[in-house]
Amino acid sequence: MRHLNYNHLLYFWTVAREGSIARASEVLFLTPQTISGQLKLLEDAIGKPLFVRVGRRLVLSETGHVVNQYADEIFSLGAELAQRMKSEQPGSPFVLNVGIVNSIAKLVAYQVLEPALRMPEQIRLVCWEGDLEKLLADVAVHRLDVVLSDHPIPTGLSVRAYNHLLGESEISFFAPADDAARYRAAFPRSLDQAPMLLPLNTSALRRRLDDWFESEGLRPNIIAEFDDSALMKSFASAGAGIFAGPTALGKTLADMYGVESIGTVPELLESYYAISPERKISHPAVARILETARATLFKSQ
Repeated sequence: MRHLNYNHLLYFWTVAREGSIARASEVLFLTPQTISGQLKLLEDAIGKPLFVRVGRRLVLSETGHVVNQYADEIFSLGAELAQRMKSEQPGSPFVLNVGIVNSIAKLVAYQVLEPALRMPEQIRLVCWEGDLEKLLADVAVHRLDVVLSDHPIPTGLSVRAYNHLLGESEISFFAPADDAARYRAAFPRSLDQAPMLLPLNTSALRRRLDDWFESEGLRPNIIAEFDDSALMKSFASAGAGIFAGPTALGKTLADMYGVESIGTVPELLESYYAISPERKISHPAVARILETARATLFKSQ
């Protein structure tokens, strides 16, 4: 197959999504006979059947599954291209597609992104959350303009993207206001057997915390572990235990969750990165995010 007929691919993709030629013909405003003929031409070009019939249903063949995955990517990118071009028309909001690694604190993500909303140009944020490798794949095909992460691109991962350090924050421990004074008095020894709320052991922060606890000879009483940092803070707000978070967000955490800092660990640092598909930032909203984070959010504490 030297050249791909995108009309044929669209007909195939619609049949795969709708589950039958009859329903696809209604969506595409074409006769079933036309769609059947175009599917046959696509199968002839590929050299393998794309569907197998099970009773009255059409089911994707093994080759059909592969073709459908590529079709999903192709038509998804096409829709995003149309949206991007529309967003650049006068009077339309400028779209900023952002990936947020699920281990990064939601408050950090908000404070990093918030300056983009205050730009003179009207900005519409579209935020996606996921693991870093999945988000990097979206950066590589320009589905995302930037990814916010608490660790850089993994060594050895072949992806065309670049790390831009936003800054670093020391880590502090926070306790419910009613308990803060007694834990603050003998910090960090007070953490031994103290009720502790921790991120899951898949997070980079959790691994650093575990290493620090071991080096200090501390054995906190782990009450709960969380994939969602906001949920962890809500538990702390209700008095369930102590948690670790960025010192840079101390005032915000106190205001939102009614907690107080009981101590800071200077040797525990959390780094934050903006990962983009370009070495030199040209997207004005991404440039504003980097500039503001470096100048204010993560300035020397």
